[in-house]
Amino acid sequence: MKAYYVSSRHVYQCTQCRHQVSVTAGTLFHATKIPLVKWFWAIYLMASDKGGISALRASKLLGVSWITAYTMLGKIRKAMADRDSIYRLANLIELDDTFVGGKRAGKRGRGAEGKRPVLVAVETREKGAGFIAMEAIDSVSKNSVKQFLARHLRTDQTVKTDAFPAMNIIGKQHKHQKRVTPPEEAKIWLPLVHIMIGNMKKFINGTFHGVSSQHLQEYLDEFCYRFNRRFWEPELPLRLLNACLAHVPIKNAEFHS
Repeated sequence: MKAYYVSSRHVYQCTQCRHQVSVTAGTLFHATKIPLVKWFWAIYLMASDKGGISALRASKLLGVSWITAYTMLGKIRKAMADRDSIYRLANLIELDDTFVGGKRAGKRGRGAEGKRPVLVAVETREKGAGFIAMEAIDSVSKNSVKQFLARHLRTDQTVKTDAFPAMNIIGKQHKHQKRVTPPEEAKIWLPLVHIMIGNMKKFINGTFHGVSSQHLQEYLDEFCYRFNRRFWEPELPLRLLNACLAHVPIKNAEFHS
């Protein structure tokens, strides 16, 4: 099969069936009206700074509207999430929940009003944390914990948690190590997961000054993607570009709700 380039439409046309296709077809950049150079800059900016970049700053640097920058960054985060979804945590894992968001001061911890619960899992290794996974959920229940384990952990691992009842479901497929931990002792029993929770909240509040509950997951995805590849920082822009090229097209409407 052979094709030739149609310069007037910037597409390739098959010499036999005359079907036309662009170089961005079937990728995250499918049907984009934004120059690819600006896409590449957006990817570089997101990958090169561990603090990420806000849509407002991206709009200024890329010379596009805020809504365009917001949509671009949202699509890139989708590619990040898709790439991380194929991996599973293993060995000794710390698991805990936290609450993110809310505009009003009030109760802390479980039951806090206006905040979204998030499950956080961290591999523990000799020199510190391994890979991490974070997922925003509706409530900390046996069902939500079970689904989180299925999506992010290999079976038959060792999982450390506090003694919150919803976590008891872990023992059905994993080795469950649990301990009743008062707030002042939680960081001793689950040190790495609390460091990750603190770093994640600094990331969200520092760069984005808080996020809505509806879109919290995509910012968690960005944080995890970058952290899980922290030892390959020089390669990160190219890795992220490859993830975008491998991702299926995304409709703009997904980010305008």
